[in-house]
Amino acid sequence: MKTKKPNAELVWKQLEDLLAPQLRLSAIDRTVYSHLLRHSRLEGKLRLHFSIPWLARNIRLSLTPVRKAVRRLVAHGALRMVQRSKAGHVVDVRLPAEIRSLKLNPIESWAVARKDATTVRAAADLEHADFLTNKPLRKSIHTREGNQCFYRMRRTSPTIQCLDHVVPQARSGRNSYRNLVSSCMECNTQKGETAAADFLRPSLP
Repeated sequence: MKTKKPNAELVWKQLEDLLAPQLRLSAIDRTVYSHLLRHSRLEGKLRLHFSIPWLARNIRLSLTPVRKAVRRLVAHGALRMVQRSKAGHVVDVRLPAEIRSLKLNPIESWAVARKDATTVRAAADLEHADFLTNKPLRKSIHTREGNQCFYRMRRTSPTIQCLDHVVPQARSGRNSYRNLVSSCMECNTQKGETAAADFLRPSLP
């Protein structure tokens, strides 16, 4: 079953920045999904027939964790099981934008809806967007984090939400989607100009 090849750069950014963190994919889940995606949608095929031994051999893992990862991806909606037998599995591999439980940021949602080359290129060029000064983009960071404080992993209300620079602006940190996280005001104040890695590191006795 042939389909139009997607924008690989956009798909990979959605995988790394949205799909993996929102669905809390493990390293094995991510590897399995990436491999199936590579051999299906990125080659213009919607449906893929594969066996667990073939998949495990290709990504150099044992059968049990690979089998469990496939089951988790089906449960998340990243894969749709069409047929399962001892001879192998037949699945529809869904792109990140096609997974119902995944929340895309405003730019990417617009790109998926429009599907024109100019908009998709703009969505892929998120590295240069200023996510601090644009309200919809600020909101997309909070959505990406599940409206939780990045440092405490506790849910935050809009009244105490703010954005924090992982690499502080004083150290040339940018307003990019990779360098901004959702934070509560208390953690933001305590962290100050400390780098995120240092702020998260427990104090030594």
